[in-house]
Amino acid sequence: MPQVTMRQMLEAGVHFGHQTRYWNPKMAPYIFGARGKIHIINLEKTVPLFNDAMNFLSSIAQKRGTVLFLGTKRSARESIKEEAERCNMPFMTQRWLGGTLTNFRTVKQSVARLKELEAAETDGTFDKLVKHEVLGLRREREKLDASLGGIKEMNRLPDAIFVIDIGHEDIAIKEAKKLGIPVIAVVDTNYDPALVDYAIPGNDDAIRAVQLYARAAADAVLEGKAAAPNSASVREEEFSAESADEGKGRRAPAKKGDKKADAAAAE
Repeated sequence: MPQVTMRQMLEAGVHFGHQTRYWNPKMAPYIFGARGKIHIINLEKTVPLFNDAMNFLSSIAQKRGTVLFLGTKRSARESIKEEAERCNMPFMTQRWLGGTLTNFRTVKQSVARLKELEAAETDGTFDKLVKHEVLGLRREREKLDASLGGIKEMNRLPDAIFVIDIGHEDIAIKEAKKLGIPVIAVVDTNYDPALVDYAIPGNDDAIRAVQLYARAAADAVLEGKAAAPNSASVREEEFSAESADEGKGRRAPAKKGDKKADAAAAE
């Protein structure tokens, strides 16, 4: 499991919450106190919860599952995209499209359209069109890519969602809960940690803190993938199974009058 120390969290500003007047009382167990009207998060409570969340992400990846990285707020976009790409997981960093999860079939149709436009641009199809048609299709592609480019290869619903700001991503979290998809999220002092399955009490605004969360999540995924059954071994087992099946198909010539053998040969 990727190790993130309390010192690293302090240096990244994970302990700084929101102004005390905006607090959610359900975060009280995770608040150390206040300094200058800013709540201070108790990192002694955060660290074990953070480790639990990272262990869960690793377990998903070890089972060859998919984790959707989600961070559409400005301070999270770059880190979420970079770390999701590093661990080869889908991501969304622009506005969440309502129904992305609950109406996934329609979303897949839009993704198919995006892939169609990308193919048309590279295979010479655009060269056969007039200029204004090409401009229109490129604008359509750019719009689709901005919204769906990060989930272009996500062929099924994710097995879990990793979220930076639950207030900013409330629609996505509601969709995930409706479908029973586990949510791992950073929860600041102004939100209810009970809204997600794995809450990480921490600063959800500071760029350095967001980088720390996203990097650790990607490391957890990569560690889980590394612990998964070796792909070469899987291919070898599949090859052995295929060879065995072929061997079963090579039966000895049936003796005349042997109905069982004749039937097996016919199969």
